[in-house]
Amino acid sequence: MEQKKLALVSGANGHLGNNLVRLLLKKGIPVRASVRNIKNKTPFNGLDCEVVQADITDKASFVRSLQGVNTFYAVGASFKLWAKDPKKEIYDVNMEGTRNTIEAAAEAGVKRIVYVSSIAALDYTTLPTKESNGYNPDRRDMYYNSKNDGEKLAFTMAKKLGIELVSVMPGAMIGSEAFLPLNVSYGVLKLILNKQIPMDTKITLNWIDVKDVAEGCYLAATRGRSGERYILANEKCMTITDTTRLAQKLYPELKLKVPGSVPKFMLYAIAGLMEFSAKLRGKAPVLTMKDIAMFSGLQQDFDISKSRHELGFNPKNTEQALTEALAYLMGKSSDLMRL
Repeated sequence: MEQKKLALVSGANGHLGNNLVRLLLKKGIPVRASVRNIKNKTPFNGLDCEVVQADITDKASFVRSLQGVNTFYAVGASFKLWAKDPKKEIYDVNMEGTRNTIEAAAEAGVKRIVYVSSIAALDYTTLPTKESNGYNPDRRDMYYNSKNDGEKLAFTMAKKLGIELVSVMPGAMIGSEAFLPLNVSYGVLKLILNKQIPMDTKITLNWIDVKDVAEGCYLAATRGRSGERYILANEKCMTITDTTRLAQKLYPELKLKVPGSVPKFMLYAIAGLMEFSAKLRGKAPVLTMKDIAMFSGLQQDFDISKSRHELGFNPKNTEQALTEALAYLMGKSSDLMRL
């Protein structure tokens, strides 16, 4: 399927959205970039694309923005793992956003949607995890719930409204162009370089270069089968502690210390104190008790053969992705790395 017609990327000033805009422009595809705050134009400096205001909680804004659009890359979402009121600020926003944008796409005559879901919408009980395992049965996290329920809703609505929809599920995206505030994944690397991870949490992340995810989104638009879901991640995950070891090897001058192991009850106690402090300050904690309960020891290994064979997805390996992402952060230390 050739794609030289107008594409809309929502959440286009975010990490994935902005790198996707750049990729599509390089491929000669005309792009309309939608952002919630039209004043934030810095991510589009030097880019030949139209920037429009649209908010996923405002359906009318998307009906306007999607006029004349052939392919809609639905990237925009509330991407945070902590909020004062997680149901209202994360779950409700993402569910309403899915409903609004797909209805708007149908009304505007959009032909195809690439819906950006997440590896959060996968069942990890059988490893390596693959798309056919189904959805995540763990209902403890509102962001995870919003990605599981949002993807199901997206497929149901697209079928009912007669729009082609392909879902992609990225891992922990790092690398390349990034603007403040950094996303959750890049934020972990920043914490490592700033020596702010005091102990081994045994939490793993499936690192993936954001440029590879952007390419995967494009491949999903052009080669993906409607009604199918595709994992955009690496085969193997890496603990935050092993990630610190890599950073230590690459940047010996930083004198990074590899965090030591502590008993799980101590992890819970430290996380509890961080949460209490976060509530007082209104800022996200580095670690929560739910993070320990859900993610400590969780293996995020994937079977990406479907994406490889059907899309031609071929990501750089974990170590290379991390090496490039750490170099980017070190090179931008004056602004992106400030505490």
